[in-house]
Amino acid sequence: MTETAGAHKVIVSEPVAGVFDKLTENAAVRRAFDFLEADNDRTTEEQIELTEIEAPTFEEEEKGRAFARKLAELGVEDISVDEVGNVFGVRPGRGGGPKLVVCAHLDTVFPRGTNVKARREGSRVYAPGISDDGRGLASVLTILRALNEADLWTEGDLIVGATVGEEGLGDLRGVKALFAGRSDIDGFISIEPGTPDRITYLAAGSKRYKITFEGPGGHSFGSFGTPSPIHALGRAVAKFADLQVPHDPKTTFNVGMIGGGTSVNTIAETAEAVIDMRSISQAELEKLETEALTLFRQAAEEENDRWRRAGAIKVHMERVGDRPAGSQEASSMIVQAAAGAGLAMGFRPILEGASSTDSNIPIHLGIPAVTLGGGGDFGGAHTLNEYYDPTGAHLGVQKILLTVLSLTGLAGTTQPLLTKRG
Repeated sequence: MTETAGAHKVIVSEPVAGVFDKLTENAAVRRAFDFLEADNDRTTEEQIELTEIEAPTFEEEEKGRAFARKLAELGVEDISVDEVGNVFGVRPGRGGGPKLVVCAHLDTVFPRGTNVKARREGSRVYAPGISDDGRGLASVLTILRALNEADLWTEGDLIVGATVGEEGLGDLRGVKALFAGRSDIDGFISIEPGTPDRITYLAAGSKRYKITFEGPGGHSFGSFGTPSPIHALGRAVAKFADLQVPHDPKTTFNVGMIGGGTSVNTIAETAEAVIDMRSISQAELEKLETEALTLFRQAAEEENDRWRRAGAIKVHMERVGDRPAGSQEASSMIVQAAAGAGLAMGFRPILEGASSTDSNIPIHLGIPAVTLGGGGDFGGAHTLNEYYDPTGAHLGVQKILLTVLSLTGLAGTTQPLLTKRG
């Protein structure tokens, strides 16, 4: 069958649809669905508990320890914390099926000292990080409880846990380390806040640089004629703003921060900018990177030439972010599975445009991956007024559970849709 959502076509083949017919008719799966609905309030309380543990990017240890304890209480085996702080364990399958990662991320965008105490207003819970990614962490745990309560066993292994460094300058360091450390992962699902009808399957890559211009500086009157780092930065930003990039594949650039200087009557010794470049095409992203770095060098040379002071201004370029781009077909099996699960529950699947999530890394590596919404309503993400509304949130985790069972296979009922890579 084919469902159309906006400009995207969601294709679910008849054999895939047949898998969901079997799963939704299974008595144990229905018990798991009932459990997830009944567990919604408890899941919200656990979401609040985890959110109230501060976890700025690069400082996720305490929340990671709490999450590891919860995994252990649910019978997850071989739990470990790797060198960067990722927390993962295994819920073994019954046979030699594929290995599927199901995870969320521990870190939030908020700095140490942010008030993360939750407060309730009506049906909403307000707290920085309560949705992103408190909802993802709580979703992993309630899905595990449902599997245990309904005595559901997959054919393939579930690798369950949480990553670090998903946000901002964390640069996906957790998921990068996960895939650098093992080659046995056949598929990947990350859970973020969002409704169950939406599927993220395209990866927007990014390159981020801190650009610093340095010069001798001096008095604005007495040293006039000395090349200025701020003037060089101005030349560079103007050049950067005039770059031409393709509309398709979507490619973007931005100067997000600038700084430098001492006073109004001082020729600055330093000036800096932080730039962001993005694309859904790795080739276009690398092309843009090369063009941008070239023009920043040119700006330094032009400022020196303006005052005939060769070498006075120097430019240093530090890469502070590198998230790879990637894509997969809308007809790929993991996208069909996520869409089929939604259709089986009565949702009209929506294929999202490219974004940056933990799924970037496996998609870039050619490993099937999607990012799915944990359910409930949310708003104000990345602000102090971030909120989560648990009304009907069980629908999100029911959809994810159904997707997981289809991909790994339900022992005694269905074969895995996901293929073992090796």
